[in-house]
Amino acid sequence: MRITHTVIDSPYGPLTLVAADGVLSRLYMVGQRHRPPEDTFGERDGGGPFPEVIRQLEAYFAGELTLFELDLNMVGTLFQQRVWRRLQQIPYGETRSYGELAEALGNPNASRAVGLANGKNPVGIIVPCHRVIGANGSLTGYGGGLDRKQRLLAFERGERDDALF
Repeated sequence: MRITHTVIDSPYGPLTLVAADGVLSRLYMVGQRHRPPEDTFGERDGGGPFPEVIRQLEAYFAGELTLFELDLNMVGTLFQQRVWRRLQQIPYGETRSYGELAEALGNPNASRAVGLANGKNPVGIIVPCHRVIGANGSLTGYGGGLDRKQRLLAFERGERDDALF
């Protein structure tokens, strides 16, 4: 398997995009929880899937794209993959609780397992784990940090992000 990566700027800090055999498999933010050592990102490469991924990310950050349409190669357990597919169904600008996701997956008692799978999402932003909140509406855990989560949710609601000005 050929692993390559590139780093791009974003309003939320540099993003490292990692591809396995030419398909996006991971997206990391600076300081992200579960971020592996950089020597696992493979050679630095601007080719592969990156031009289309970058185009869609730029359109998202410009407020012009609300749904990513990219091939993804996300490695995880069957349950994690079910959660990640469900995350992609949360509409832009909306949120769901861990319990609501567990219910949608057919196991209302699995909110803790949903939270763990959500935290292991390998392609944040594109697979919108930032749209998952606590049952009481509170912002809970986000691998990219709660500040980024709050900023991403505010951005999707159309609120001005003072950190960008």
